[in-house]
Amino acid sequence: MATVDTPAPLKRPRQMSANPVRRIVDDVSAEWRGRGEFPPGPADFSFARTHKIAHDPLPLLLGAYEEHGPIFSMRLLHIRSIFMLGPEANHFVTVGHPENFHWRESSFGDLIPLLGDGLLTVDDEFHDRARAIMMPAFHREQVAAMTAAMSAEAEVAIAALPVGEVVDIYDWMRNLAMRIAMRALLGLDPDEAGKGAAAATHFESALHYYGIDYGLRLLRGPGSPWRKLVSSREVLDEIVFAEVARARAEPDPERRDILNLLVNVRGEGGEAFTDREIRDQVMTLMFAGHDTSTSTVTFMLHELARHPDVLARLCEEQDRVLAGEPPTIDQLEREMPFLDMVLDEVLRLYPPAWIGPRRAVREFEWGGYRVPRGAYVNYCSWASHRLPEVFPDPEAFIPERFTRERKAALPRGAYVPFGGGQRVCIGKRFGQIEVKLVATMLLQRLRLDALPGRTMTIRQMPTLSPKGGLRMRVHPRG
Repeated sequence: MATVDTPAPLKRPRQMSANPVRRIVDDVSAEWRGRGEFPPGPADFSFARTHKIAHDPLPLLLGAYEEHGPIFSMRLLHIRSIFMLGPEANHFVTVGHPENFHWRESSFGDLIPLLGDGLLTVDDEFHDRARAIMMPAFHREQVAAMTAAMSAEAEVAIAALPVGEVVDIYDWMRNLAMRIAMRALLGLDPDEAGKGAAAATHFESALHYYGIDYGLRLLRGPGSPWRKLVSSREVLDEIVFAEVARARAEPDPERRDILNLLVNVRGEGGEAFTDREIRDQVMTLMFAGHDTSTSTVTFMLHELARHPDVLARLCEEQDRVLAGEPPTIDQLEREMPFLDMVLDEVLRLYPPAWIGPRRAVREFEWGGYRVPRGAYVNYCSWASHRLPEVFPDPEAFIPERFTRERKAALPRGAYVPFGGGQRVCIGKRFGQIEVKLVATMLLQRLRLDALPGRTMTIRQMPTLSPKGGLRMRVHPRG
């Protein structure tokens, strides 16, 4: 009888210390080994600079780009970080030479306490194996099957918006996105107190840790943000592992949520995910998709309220294509090109994952400078998308930048809201469909107006979002 070779198990990723003191010592040691090899930029300690990069980074980064060019460095707290901006830099990091970098040893490692070893926090063969096994769960037909959950949740949420009153549209969309995630990713009923509702509550609680100032994240002990994160993670683990056990014990081919798909999917060699791997991947997808969809819908509604001509053109397209009916995935992906242009321009101005942190695993040269092994290296889509030589009048909201012809003519690496190369966001299609579906269904019924005299301030962590939410007045569509 012929035998089938079983692939050897891959070596687990190196475990990262959650001890902040140990991390700092490691960072300082790595910089000392690479002394004298950093690109130009301020090397002195500056609390003001560190505060600026955490709260208003664009002026700082664009100013350094003007002064030093597309590669520069600056000291942030105890470490000297390197930034690479512009199309060539983005392409080099994401597509041209991704082998020079790891994600796990960068600031993505800070996510491990919540996400574990998911796609955002692993590298090399371990990442490639996991991504290959997961890809069937994000094929077009699978995403199409999950749009029913999106539509059902959006229908209820839109009907509940109080016409004539002021609402925090960011908070509204955040709740809707969480409910969609509970159904589409975990297969849970978001109204079920012991499961879906509890999972949503504790996931939001855990996310809060990544939205506070870095110094507060270093605290440990009872009552600290760290202890609250760990407590919420323990509840989430109990819920998710119970769902994995149920899915293994009671297979149901009719269930299309991601957790159930990951239980049953197999790699080319027949390999399957362990319970822990399934838990880590669904937590990663929750993190990557929840905040990004929330922020993108909110920023889209903000820009449409400021540009009534764009809104009128978008509504004309949806009326012509949909005739008042809910959109299908085919219509959203193929028959509404101006909606795609609006979404692309929103993601240019407000890419939710605004920075791409990496750590150099080997020395390399780029832009005339050597980058030492162990250095922290960042590309930044938010800053790169606002370079006037690439996008003229970069602060303006102009969806026509993204006609098919103009988008195809952009330099490689010019537009990277989802990253690029072998690590482009695996849930890109899922997220785009969710944003377009919710925005379309909302605009078929309602109008949202900005409040006079109110301005929007952007928060950077964990993803770009409006600081303090975004209050808008709800009107019926005229």
